[in-house]
Amino acid sequence: MNEQIKLLAEQAKKYALAAMIKITDKEQALKAYSESYDTKFAELIVRKCINREELLGAIARGWCSEKNSHKTMDPDLALAIFDEVEQQIKQQFVIK
Repeated sequence: MNEQIKLLAEQAKKYALAAMIKITDKEQALKAYSESYDTKFAELIVRKCINREELLGAIARGWCSEKNSHKTMDPDLALAIFDEVEQQIKQQFVIK
């Protein structure tokens, strides 16, 4: 497993353990753990995907690619593209 995925899984595990620790019924505690883990793990992955610096870097690399080398990069447009992509991902996955 990828080291980044392992790190996100560990963070989700800690979150899920904290969610279940307050529940005394074993079945309910396991259900709470499973739901909390799955939700948190997915959220962490989505948040990693909308990392501002990484996405802006990807946009810049696209602008600097060989086929676009003759074009001038507009930083305001790059930020606007990022903002739109971020909003679409957040809406799709209901992330606040």
